[in-house]
Amino acid sequence: MKVFGIGLNKTGTKTLSTGLRELGYPRHITFSLHNLRNFKRGNIAELVELLTQFDSCEDWPWPLMFDHLDQHFPTAQFILTIRQTPEIWFNSLCRHAEYTGPTEGRLLVYGYAMPHDHYQHHLNFYLQHNQRVRDYFKNRPGKLLEVCWENGDEWAKLCQFLDKPLPAVPFPHVNKNSQIRFAH
Repeated sequence: MKVFGIGLNKTGTKTLSTGLRELGYPRHITFSLHNLRNFKRGNIAELVELLTQFDSCEDWPWPLMFDHLDQHFPTAQFILTIRQTPEIWFNSLCRHAEYTGPTEGRLLVYGYAMPHDHYQHHLNFYLQHNQRVRDYFKNRPGKLLEVCWENGDEWAKLCQFLDKPLPAVPFPHVNKNSQIRFAH
């Protein structure tokens, strides 16, 4: 069974990928600018073919094509990672942008290489993506798990969803940062 992480970047996707590897999904694919460019060009078939080689994925372009993934991998499970609030997500996105500088990836996904001066645009994108995912899976119980690591979602919730035994290692919170705030 394949597991697809379909939360936006800066929602705990690295934590998810680390957890999935621990739970027995070792062939994992994450962000790739090449794959994101292919998605933006509409090369869905090529991306779907690529995913046949992997057990799980997260980060760009995969969250943007969850409906295609569901159609091509009908037994797959989907995990929507979210943050406690859209504002926390935006602040994390800004902190990451401060570290990386402008990126083509952000430009392709959000329309802006840096998020700082586009608060409402990014919040709308975040809220609309999450709602689109929820609406898509709303009548399909057992296909979608929504998690927020900040709310204490950890091994128990993830393992129950994936029908996996609880690991004997601590839950892998990756990239935890302080709550630096950016003006918007």
